[in-house]
Amino acid sequence: MKSMHGVPEQFESLNDAAQFLHPRERAGIELYRAHIVRHAFEPHTHEAFGLGAIESGVERFRYAGSDHLAPAGSLVLMNPEVLHTGRAETQGGWRYRMIYIDRTVLEEATGQAGIWFPDAVRSDPARAQRVTAMLDALWCAREALAFDSVLGRLLSELCEDARAAKVPSEGRSMRFTKVIDYLHAHLAERPTLQDLAAVAGLSPFHFLRRFRTQYHVTPQQMLMALRLHDAKRRLAAGEPAAQVAVASGLADQAHLTRAFQRRYGVTPANYQRQVRS
Repeated sequence: MKSMHGVPEQFESLNDAAQFLHPRERAGIELYRAHIVRHAFEPHTHEAFGLGAIESGVERFRYAGSDHLAPAGSLVLMNPEVLHTGRAETQGGWRYRMIYIDRTVLEEATGQAGIWFPDAVRSDPARAQRVTAMLDALWCAREALAFDSVLGRLLSELCEDARAAKVPSEGRSMRFTKVIDYLHAHLAERPTLQDLAAVAGLSPFHFLRRFRTQYHVTPQQMLMALRLHDAKRRLAAGEPAAQVAVASGLADQAHLTRAFQRRYGVTPANYQRQVRS
């Protein structure tokens, strides 16, 4: 594995570094570890749960419309498809490890359906230390049985804070689910506010207000997050970056590189090398 330090193509600051790994032992999982000092992550989303621990320093991030501080010894527990940011709150930045795990994998591994985490940050130094150690063990695992054994223990620790998912009202849920589905289906296009409002069955600015209340971001911010998530998926599958940019609705490969790095902390080329090595 490459060192976490000295990866100048990833960030403007050489003090910032991040690594991704797609373990061969289990599909539907992405491992991540990073030390971030100066980089500020723009709003982005994951279709998977983002679960992990802060090893040192303090992270500030906006999630579900609220600002959060995650100091060393904290667990970070993010639900799928919630846009969030991230930046250092302390001069030396923050060091952390995460696992991004698909809902189906999480539910299969835990035997629980409808899992949801009510708190994005939970202070628990002892658990955070155990979670960090297990995430490190997953990164180093070389056998499928060893990987799955650690994964089971890790999820038992993390899911102590899980709850049954809240079910929104049917009308509200369906109205905005249709809009998100429309954005997914038209990533390479340039939808207007009128287009999205028509899908939701609302007047344009009424739709805009309701959308921001629901997701705490604008439709354009959501569209860009979905485009970059799609680009991430395509890069992981081995598609050429120039092709990915076009398919995901970015202006060109340079636009993809800038936008991807701002949201994920690595260039598309470096991300592709890491997850396909």
